[in-house]
Amino acid sequence: MLNPAMNNTKWDELRLEMYALKPPPSWSTLSTNAYRSQPDREWFYHFREGGYESILHLDIQVETHAQRELVRSALKKVHVPGEEMPDGFRVFGYLQDGQAADFI
Repeated sequence: MLNPAMNNTKWDELRLEMYALKPPPSWSTLSTNAYRSQPDREWFYHFREGGYESILHLDIQVETHAQRELVRSALKKVHVPGEEMPDGFRVFGYLQDGQAADFI
């Protein structure tokens, strides 16, 4: 069973933080129906297209150490459930029963 870990307000806060970064990091989502979006850098319109209800997780890719630090700082400001990955960050929209997540 899937348990929501994010709400629309948190997704919007995250979207605006990422939109404000220059250059914005690339992102892709995995939906609850197993669809993976293509990488995209447009956070203002594209990210919220279709709503947030089906986002299982969001992957944010970083290209440099400096960009990683900027993204980490923005994610900490919003305080989202997720984890740091070798190529960036993963933010959880839902968690499985028994799955634990730290906050970034």
